[in-house]
Amino acid sequence: MKNVIFASCFLLSLFGCKKVEGEGGSATIKGVVIEQRYNSLGNIIAEYPAPDQNVYIIYGDQSTFYDDDISTSYDGSFEFRYLQKGKYSVFVYEDCASCLSGTKEKISNIEITKRDQIITLDTIFIKKL
Repeated sequence: MKNVIFASCFLLSLFGCKKVEGEGGSATIKGVVIEQRYNSLGNIIAEYPAPDQNVYIIYGDQSTFYDDDISTSYDGSFEFRYLQKGKYSVFVYEDCASCLSGTKEKISNIEITKRDQIITLDTIFIKKL
């Protein structure tokens, strides 16, 4: 009887836990954020890397609240490291003159499919009024 209980516990420990999205892996999501400064006529007057811009990540696809955030470097770059396989959403806020809050989000949905995968997002352009 002890052997059956031990074997059951051992098998549950091996197969009972599924790793979910989030930290604890070896994958990376990285990218660059560029600010586009607009004038009152709606024309771009400047474009440059966005230093110290907050970038947020949601682990999985079941949540609407972010799980982690990071600030961009001086060159607008960011990296979320040590991620598990799974689905993620990365987003930043940009200015929005017609939005009640004054901002809106720019979201990239990503899926990590390999353990050591490095995903480089397309450049994220954000509007600054």
